[in-house]
Amino acid sequence: MLRGLYTAASGMMAQQRRHDTVTNNIANLNTPGYKAMTATIRSFPEMLVSAMGGSEQNRTSPIGKLTTGVFAEESRINFGQGDLVQTNRAQDLALVADIEVAGAVFDESGKYVDEQGNVVYQPQVFFTVLAPNGERQYTRDGSFRTAPDGTLITAEGNPVLGVDGQPIVINDTWDNIAVLNDGTLYDKQLGQPIPGAQLMLTVVDNPNMLIREGYKRFRYEGPPGGIRQVQPGDRVEIRQGFLERSNADPTQSMVDLMSALRLYEANQRVIQFYDESLRLAANEIGKV
Repeated sequence: MLRGLYTAASGMMAQQRRHDTVTNNIANLNTPGYKAMTATIRSFPEMLVSAMGGSEQNRTSPIGKLTTGVFAEESRINFGQGDLVQTNRAQDLALVADIEVAGAVFDESGKYVDEQGNVVYQPQVFFTVLAPNGERQYTRDGSFRTAPDGTLITAEGNPVLGVDGQPIVINDTWDNIAVLNDGTLYDKQLGQPIPGAQLMLTVVDNPNMLIREGYKRFRYEGPPGGIRQVQPGDRVEIRQGFLERSNADPTQSMVDLMSALRLYEANQRVIQFYDESLRLAANEIGKV
């Protein structure tokens, strides 16, 4: 009986984590560059149940397998492209990327499985920023602004890095600046690129190697060769005057929210049933 109680309790904990993940996605529907998360729920290893007793040659007799509940193993990030919204603000930049890998046809989640079962993930492109601890981090939030000293920074105040690894400093008004597809800042009045002003666009071959830092920044925890800068031929485009919206689906999020709530309540009723059964066993059957 207690095994069933533990199974129901683990189900409640898993659905609570799923509920928290979905509510976090809903809370960030209007956060530029936010990438939705999905709670991955898996079952505990199954147990083989056997009947004890019998002859000396066959002391046990297998009955079957017994499941022992589920748990929320991890939260996976969906790095799919979000919709673009036009702001007409010169410092707002949106990345549109569809990098191809030879022989791979990616599904909506950005994953491809070949005939041998090998999994390939679609590379993703990010703006490169300088974190407060001095390390490079990555974001899809292009709602940039200019600090008083001319440094291009994110909405959180992190400097935006150029291809030389240094923060980009602009001593001109952004009404005179155009951003080309390769991240080069172009002076429209002079008709030439601004010297030393080109955004560092980083390609992450396996985006699952990224760890979320806050709601919009990521740090890379994979092998050194898993990141590179955008190269000619990569299908990457920068849209100036646009922002990338959150890729969370509000309709699907509400469905997942109600599903998690219903499953939580179902496991709760199971625990109440076991609690009542234990009460009867202790208070009624024990009197006999």
